[in-house]
Amino acid sequence: MNKYVVVNQIEKWNFSIENINIISSQEYLTDPKYSLLKKARIFNLCKDYSYQSKGYYVSLLAEARGHLAIPTIKNIVDLKALELVRIVSEEFDDSIQNSLKNIKSREFTLSIYFGQNVAQKYKELSALFYKHFQVPFLRVKFNHTTKWEIQSIKAIAESEIPADHFDSVHEFANQYFSKKRYDTPKLTKSDFDLAILVNPNDPAPPSNPKALKKFIEIAEKMNIYAEIIEPQDLSRLNSFDALFIRQSTEVNNEAYAFARKAQQDGIAIIDYPDAILKCCNKVYMAEALNNANIATPKTIIVHKDNRNDVLANTGLPCVLKAPDSTFSFGVKKAKTVEEYDELVTNMLKESDLIIAQEFCPSDYDWRIGILDDVPFFACKYYMAKGHWQIYNWNAKKKDDQDGDADCLPIEKVSKKVLKMALKSAKLMGKGLYGIDIKVVNEVPMVIEINDNPNIDFGVEDAFYGDSVYTQILTALKNRLD
Repeated sequence: MNKYVVVNQIEKWNFSIENINIISSQEYLTDPKYSLLKKARIFNLCKDYSYQSKGYYVSLLAEARGHLAIPTIKNIVDLKALELVRIVSEEFDDSIQNSLKNIKSREFTLSIYFGQNVAQKYKELSALFYKHFQVPFLRVKFNHTTKWEIQSIKAIAESEIPADHFDSVHEFANQYFSKKRYDTPKLTKSDFDLAILVNPNDPAPPSNPKALKKFIEIAEKMNIYAEIIEPQDLSRLNSFDALFIRQSTEVNNEAYAFARKAQQDGIAIIDYPDAILKCCNKVYMAEALNNANIATPKTIIVHKDNRNDVLANTGLPCVLKAPDSTFSFGVKKAKTVEEYDELVTNMLKESDLIIAQEFCPSDYDWRIGILDDVPFFACKYYMAKGHWQIYNWNAKKKDDQDGDADCLPIEKVSKKVLKMALKSAKLMGKGLYGIDIKVVNEVPMVIEINDNPNIDFGVEDAFYGDSVYTQILTALKNRLD
């Protein structure tokens, strides 16, 4: 397998590693040859992993391309939630206390390079942290009150490594890159009380109150205890056996932290954290769909170097999407070159990469509900009144915010649309997905893969009724079994 170390600036990379290619993040993100590369392991040593930075996108696109990334995008996001870090590290609290018991000061910093520390006595503790977080350069700060506790944990850049550590780091790097296997954390399995996560302040909740009531009623008939929980209830999560997320999912909101904690604790989940990370980023989605040869409107990943070439491919009007836009938030239409320039300039201030798509008008979009690789509902979502999208958040009347919907038997959906929906869902793994497909001139094209599709009473259940709720609850039960 080809191995690549991805860094921000090659000229500042002082390590000479045998049998490995060192490339820049810009090169990996924008050179088409890396998109086509097969069987590659990507070691992401960018100086910054913050959300929507180049370091973030290197790991995200590596996964979209089928490359093996270290750290994964999940590892990167885990580092941002200190509460989650503390929860995860509780299981090796004994090792923390034992390793640091002879330190006299009240503060201690542990620098971990490729899973090792320059002091042999911290070898076990360093390996444990690396096994959980998989970040090549890691710095953990502890403080002591009644016992040693984690104060902060973060990824560090090569420039932050002390000069007297470099000989050791070079040795650790050679050992690390010569390995054939790289440890990943193992998840435990557990046995059925169901938590349904709902945010009462959600501007676009994925299930209306009647649907939530229906979930609870049907769960009771299936001998499942179901309870609505809210974002402040993370500490209660481990008292449940399963988690069903019914609040809007974003990488930086509570839903991801709940999903990740559930995964770490062996709790059955819908949505998986991987699904949230992948589906919530349009850049990942565009790369993954293109890599799988699934038809979409003409799509360009836009960055500062190619922004002036985009309209030659998409034409006008052009649809621009922020990477983490959901429910039509952050999706704009540029009708003129001036509008395009203004929107792109503003959007690139928020993210190094955005999406531009050819505008494909239609009266409706198909929404195919897929649950663990099986279609279980099909809807036509019509455009909002006088608008080009399903949702029009600027509508003066609330009734005009979204369009009508027809729920149909799956047999009424064309085989082309169904096949495309199933193939798209498989890119994201097992789970609950809503695949949005336009048919233009009899050609189906995927618009979106939604990890947290609407299940609303009177809409998605209009044809199959209670079966929609039963199938989701059965899927959670199957995860536990």
